[in-house]
Amino acid sequence: MATNPIVRVVLWMTGGLLSFSAMAISIRLLSANLNLFEVLTVRSLLGLIIMLTLLAVHPPFRTQIRPQRMRLTLFRNGIHFVAQYLWATGLTLLPFATVFALEFIAPAWTALLAVWILGEKLTKSRIGVIVLGLLGVLIILRPGIEAFNPAALFVLLASLGYACVYISTKMLTKTQTTFAIIFWMMVIQFPIGMLGSDPLFLLRLPASDIPAAIALGVSGATSHLCLSNAFRAGDATLVVPLDFLRVPLIAVVGWMFFNERLDVWVFVGVLVILAGILWNLRAESRRDRKSTRLNSSHGYIS
Repeated sequence: MATNPIVRVVLWMTGGLLSFSAMAISIRLLSANLNLFEVLTVRSLLGLIIMLTLLAVHPPFRTQIRPQRMRLTLFRNGIHFVAQYLWATGLTLLPFATVFALEFIAPAWTALLAVWILGEKLTKSRIGVIVLGLLGVLIILRPGIEAFNPAALFVLLASLGYACVYISTKMLTKTQTTFAIIFWMMVIQFPIGMLGSDPLFLLRLPASDIPAAIALGVSGATSHLCLSNAFRAGDATLVVPLDFLRVPLIAVVGWMFFNERLDVWVFVGVLVILAGILWNLRAESRRDRKSTRLNSSHGYIS
């Protein structure tokens, strides 16, 4: 029996939330001994090793990596590397919750770009989940003058870059497999990272940082596996708002592992975010059921 598309989106985005949180922790730990180019190179190198291993053990993958739509692929990965660098800079200078909250300007950009470029419909519930999500983020962050420092501006620029990545990922899923998207991301971003790295930087990596390096490589691949499959299962304006849950999740992680401040307003923001997400998921489910009934009544489903 086929899984409901809404359920598939939720499951893939749950994996994405956990992966992005693991990436944040790993970047914070590794940045103590490596510069950010080197940290991102670790991510690409280990991700590339994973991809090449999968190619070796599963030959059918080899037919999926033929170069296709390379201009869009290069654009996606160039923008993504810059956005990732800016985001990582924020992670080293700001509390986790602040970084993730500022990053969630991206859904607003994505929703508008999805309407303009992808021709998706901007429904009331999709507008609502973005508005409530941003409101929840503002409740958690309660931005004051201290939030608008250079590091915060880096994260805001990263959010615009991520919106471009989301849209280009959605476009690539129409003609490329998830494996191909991730493979080319690692192939393209590894040499970019090496441009700002000491060629022997791995020799400086202490043994205590090896688990964080492995976690970064694995989560870097799984985050995009989950994101690409979520986009394949649903519209960008459905997928991206679910990512708002990263804010309360990473706030708890920062509190548990890095003694970052956690207060009641984080949980108030969680409730606002969840209200928007549940509203949108319910509306999407109703639209799917209505569409299925209409298609069935017209003989489109056998």
